[in-house]
Amino acid sequence: MGPQSTGRPSDLELRPARPADDQAIRDLTYAAFQNHPHHRAGAAPSEHLIMGQLRDAGALTLSLVAERGGTVVGHLAVSPVEICAAKDQGNSVNWFGLGPVAVSPRCQRLGIGSALIRCAIECLRQKKASGLVVLGEPQFYRRFGFRAEAQLSLPGIPPAYFMALPIGGPLPHGNVRYHPAFG
Repeated sequence: MGPQSTGRPSDLELRPARPADDQAIRDLTYAAFQNHPHHRAGAAPSEHLIMGQLRDAGALTLSLVAERGGTVVGHLAVSPVEICAAKDQGNSVNWFGLGPVAVSPRCQRLGIGSALIRCAIECLRQKKASGLVVLGEPQFYRRFGFRAEAQLSLPGIPPAYFMALPIGGPLPHGNVRYHPAFG
């Protein structure tokens, strides 16, 4: 099962998540982040809880799963963000946050996360989104066109790890605020 020209496994199906996928998404998200290096030693991951809160609040703009052989092995979420600019500039609209992105530990490094991200960017292009932000590893997300931008910030986060990808509009100025589920 070699990769196709898309760089993803040939037996991978990407599709919108369904309610029947909720437990599989929760389990794989927990497993994917269980030993993540950015978690405090001994701290349990919270990304699976974030997913549930976004879903319960109706705050998921996009929820995609990757399925292999009938098993959900990856998930990606996209939710709206607010960009709080100077008082006279107002809020930028139609910007979204990417994440969490989770791939089952046994399926990592096979291109599944990359395939989900490319699919999400294309979906947002079709929806005429203005842009997308992500908090993550710069070396990974740069390959999709994300860049740290001085005019956009996420308070309390090192600038190199917070990146933006303009899709269909100009890059706004301001502080980004995610849904309260991200706490």
